[in-house]
This record gives sequence, structure tokens and C-alpha cells, in this order.
Amino acid sequence: MSDWQPRCRPTLVGSMPHKDRQKALDVILEQVPEIPVWPQLAVYPAEQMMEQYLEGLPGVRRHEGRVWIQTDHADLDGEILSFFEDYLAVEADPSLLDDSRFAMGEETGRTFRAFLERVAPRSAECAAVKGQIVGPFTLLTGLTDQDRKAILYDERLKDVVLKHLAMKARWQVARLQALGKPVVLFLDEPALAGFGTSAYITVSADDVGQILRQVVEPVRETGALVGIHVCANTDWALVYGAGVDIINFDAYQYFDRFALYRREFLDFVRRGGIVAWGMVPTMDSRAIEEETAEALADRLSRQIQSLAHEDLDLSTILAQSLVTPSCGCGTLSESQAERVAFLTRALADRLRRGVGLD
Repeated sequence: MSDWQPRCRPTLVGSMPHKDRQKALDVILEQVPEIPVWPQLAVYPAEQMMEQYLEGLPGVRRHEGRVWIQTDHADLDGEILSFFEDYLAVEADPSLLDDSRFAMGEETGRTFRAFLERVAPRSAECAAVKGQIVGPFTLLTGLTDQDRKAILYDERLKDVVLKHLAMKARWQVARLQALGKPVVLFLDEPALAGFGTSAYITVSADDVGQILRQVVEPVRETGALVGIHVCANTDWALVYGAGVDIINFDAYQYFDRFALYRREFLDFVRRGGIVAWGMVPTMDSRAIEEETAEALADRLSRQIQSLAHEDLDLSTILAQSLVTPSCGCGTLSESQAERVAFLTRALADRLRRGVGLD
């Protein structure tokens, strides 16, 4: 684990509803300036969570809004061979990564590059910078072949997807590290909320753990801190075992489920793990308007106190905490997303003052 401490600073999950890139960046740099995050602008198809990371992947086909991998096409073997040639070349010489198939293209990376331009002159003010990629389990279960069978069940293509995502993440981390600050990279894993249901009855916890580690470990080797964001409930023991530095969950709605793993939580924090508490609601328009930073701070403090131990009190846990919204803001209105960002900062400020972390 890294010895970096976030000290209860706020950041965002990633997606925003804005069309104006500079306006979205204004919100981020105003509300979470210490750990700014580049926003995925869901209004642009190229920046949607899965679509943004398909670029450069062999076999991808598109027609009338559907995206799939054409596994029965005669050209696929050649595309996979070309992929592995590029992958091995970058493994042998990491300087080739910059201009490889693993880089973000003009459209997929437009907001990312705008973020780098805006943050570079003010990076001295940052405690860290944050990025994100679609998680491997989510991509493997959401991307299908021509027969709508998930790529998760195709061993050859599963290996390609995992190597592809690891390289995509490494490219992003290298760009963020050029800002000269610690880099936090989240794997967005909404599909993990479905693990353990009948949808994935043949998939074991060991299978999922191996999938996660094949992306987590190469990214951690770059020196970045790696987090997993799950926006609902999951098997938290599996997430604790994935080798990540940060766990981000919806504490607003799912704290009681998370609290069932108190022993794993305490062990994780003792090892230097960081918990990102998603306490600002994003799924309920009424709650977004009616909640206050004071009420959310009181609620989260009580929750954390219920997990605390004699050697891990509230202030110690908050020093190893981030404060975030419960999920991304891409489906909200702009005004709602901006209120979520405001509440996230106000909540973090109140918690920090309460235990002297200012």
C-alpha cells in the first residue's frame, strides 16, 4: 500500500452531464481543486464509459447503435495477431506507448486533454490528480459477440481485453503523472453489483479476483494508486482481496451492506488502504436538493464510528478517507451535478474541521 494520505479531501466519481467542456472543468476546479478529476462527458458518445475504451480493440464492429466483437469473422485472427505485436512492442519499450493503439484518440480523449491543459498551470495546488477507466469485469460482461454472448466467456478475447485495458490505464497514468502529483486511477465496476446473482452463476469469486488483478497489478506497478468504484452492493470480500489501494462505494444507500465486512475494513485500513465514502446522493433528485452538508456529515460520522476500533478512531479513519458522490453525475441535469459537486466539497470541509484535518 502507498503511504499517501488523502486526509478526507473531496473528489468526484467521473461522469458529468455538461456539453461545454470548459464549464465542466470550471465546476471541478472550483469544487474539488485539491484532487481534480477529468470528467467523462456522457453527452458525447465517444466519452461514454464503455465506448471510450474500445478504441484499438480487435474485432469491434458497430451497426445502428449496437457495438459487438465479431468473433466469427475471418479477419479476427489477423487483428488479434496485430494487437499482440503492438502489446509486446510496448512491453519491451514503454516509450512506444505514447503513440500506440492504446492512446486515447482525438474524440475519446478530447476532454481528457482539455483537463491536462487546465490543470498543468495550477498543479502545484493539487494533492493528487484522478482518472478512471471502465473496470475489466464490467467491460467483459457488457461487451458481447455477434450472438450476444459476453466476451467474459471467450478465453482468447478475455485475455486480449484485459491486456488492452491495462495498457489503456498505463497510458492515462503516464499522462497524469506528467503533472508531477500522485495519480489516483479508479476502475469503474458497476457490473460487480450483479456478481453472485443468477446472471453470473458460473463465475466464481476467484475468477473475478483474477480478472481484477490482471488490470490492478500492472497499473500499481506504474506507481499510481488504484481504486475500485462500485455504485451498489457487491461481495466486498472479493474487492478487498483485489489488491487495490482505494475502495469507493455508495455509503448513502448501501452502508449497512458494507458494514457486514467490518473485519476486512479494519484490516484494509490498518494496511494503509483508503476508503472513498460515496455519501452525497446522486440517484434521487429530491435528496440532491434537500440534503445538507451538516446532515450528511453527522450521518457519515456515525457510520464510521460504528466501524471504528480502539486503534482506529474516527480521525485516523478520516485521514485515510476520500469523500465522493455515491456515483457519477452523467445522468443528472447540469444544475443537479453542480449541486452534488458543491455538497461533496462542503461535506469534506465539515468532516475535516470536525477532526482537525484542515
